[in-house]
Amino acid sequence: MRSIFAAILLMSTALSPSLSAASEPDEDIFIHAGALLADPATGTVATGKTIIVRGKRIVAIENGYVGDAERVIDLRASFVMPGLIDSHVHLLHEDSATSKMDRVTRTAADLAIAGVHFAGLVLRAGFTTVADVGDENDGIFALRDGIASGRIAGPRIHAAGNVISPHGGEGDVYGYRTEVIRAIQRPNLCSGADDCRRVVRQQVQRGADFIKITATGAVLSDAALGVDQQFTDDELKAIVETAHALGRKVTAHAHSAGGVNAFLAAGGDSIEHGTFLDARSVAMMRKNGTYLVPTLLAGETVTGWGRDPDGFLGPEARAKALLVGPKMSEMARRAHAGGVRIAFGTDSSVSPHGTNAREFRLLVGAGLTSLEALQSATVNAAEHLGLDRDIGSIEPGKFADIIATPASPLADIGEMENVRFVMKEGRVFLR
Repeated sequence: MRSIFAAILLMSTALSPSLSAASEPDEDIFIHAGALLADPATGTVATGKTIIVRGKRIVAIENGYVGDAERVIDLRASFVMPGLIDSHVHLLHEDSATSKMDRVTRTAADLAIAGVHFAGLVLRAGFTTVADVGDENDGIFALRDGIASGRIAGPRIHAAGNVISPHGGEGDVYGYRTEVIRAIQRPNLCSGADDCRRVVRQQVQRGADFIKITATGAVLSDAALGVDQQFTDDELKAIVETAHALGRKVTAHAHSAGGVNAFLAAGGDSIEHGTFLDARSVAMMRKNGTYLVPTLLAGETVTGWGRDPDGFLGPEARAKALLVGPKMSEMARRAHAGGVRIAFGTDSSVSPHGTNAREFRLLVGAGLTSLEALQSATVNAAEHLGLDRDIGSIEPGKFADIIATPASPLADIGEMENVRFVMKEGRVFLR
């Protein structure tokens, strides 16, 4: 099956000439940076620098403008910074009025082809790395591997594959005839601690870079499940222990404080959304250095859907959208004020792929400074994903993931929606 996807993805690359590399990474490239975010951790900005790229990596940063003129990329009028990281996407689809029907009409190959398109949009928006926190195993792992091999233009993908859910929980299937449900249920459901250990092991065997679970109910399912805890404490502990034993982190979709706190007590590594986290949640996360991925863009998007009486959400999902969406910005403000570490994430697929940078304005609106918002999508997100040795900053030895905007986003965070240059691993994809 994987070879079929690889062939499909290879053919689809030829359909995207606008994303073909502008330069071969076999000779040194000299990037003249007028303003350079030299250290995202401190906000240090340097001027008049040359970044020297060899192959996929940065080999030096020199004072002044140096290098062979034929190999120079002139960004002297730009603000240069590391490639961005979105820690929460779903690259194989976008939610719409046809989503329910798509689930029974679109094949895994259809999803993979859609993923090629969406990956290109995200890359051109300046996001050179993403964490895909829930998509069909076959499609997302094939897309990840196709991009890693250089055959597909897209961001580096850190992939969970199928989300793990309890039977009858958020990751189960609702709203179809019984025989249809049986046909389309994923191999990601478990009941009881031992069964959940089995599912984690199988997900790692299938290729998961990390484990994603639904610790609570969610907004967009057509079921009146609420947004409270769904796994038992024993199941949560079994999932986390098993994943850690296999060298994998575990992140949890979690809205209610009870679900957040139960997952954290079980040793979980990070929280996605966290809408109703409380003082205990904040204290536990601060003590353990746990990352929060607040996905404010998803909250804004579902709030709009919920307020549309003629929209495509069913009554159960609409009620949850209006319960959850409006609370997310204030949650991020409380978490930030409480010292919780924040990693950038959008939940793109709820919002359209390629509009990921809209999250920056929402983070600033929730109380982060412009620098803190940039840190969330660079050094913080790199550490959160365990990839900080290779990405998150522009320095010798790291991947040449480099983007540029016309003006400084430190002065106007809206500049992040105006990315004009994108390089990933030494190849230019937007210029």
